[in-house]
Amino acid sequence: MATSKVVYLEKLRTKIEHLSSGQTSITDAPMDNHGKGEAFSPTDLLATSLASCMLTVVGIRARSMGFDIDGSTATVTKTMASEPRRVSQIDVDLTLKGSFSDGQKSLFTQIVINCPVAKSLNQEIVQNIRVEFEA
Repeated sequence: MATSKVVYLEKLRTKIEHLSSGQTSITDAPMDNHGKGEAFSPTDLLATSLASCMLTVVGIRARSMGFDIDGSTATVTKTMASEPRRVSQIDVDLTLKGSFSDGQKSLFTQIVINCPVAKSLNQEIVQNIRVEFEA
């Protein structure tokens, strides 16, 4: 079964639909590339997916260990390059909330940098990942 459907609406805007849930969102081209910049751009979603994946896989592992990471956050900064226009760098600042031992900090840092999205991105995209642990 297909994962999603994308419809071009107008003026560099698309509607994206997650087919199994029916949830929808829109994307806009960024202002520096002829768009309105009123919603995530496709490259914003790419960069943001990296952080979302990191938090998700950490959450899965934390749950399996009997605790949660509720309230954990990630801040994402995307850098674009030109000719060809592409994402050249993604900076992710993660703050993981919970009581972590030194061993768990090491484990969760490895889980973060090895998340499926991180491993799926082109190796030319610089990934600067910073993980902080906050009780």
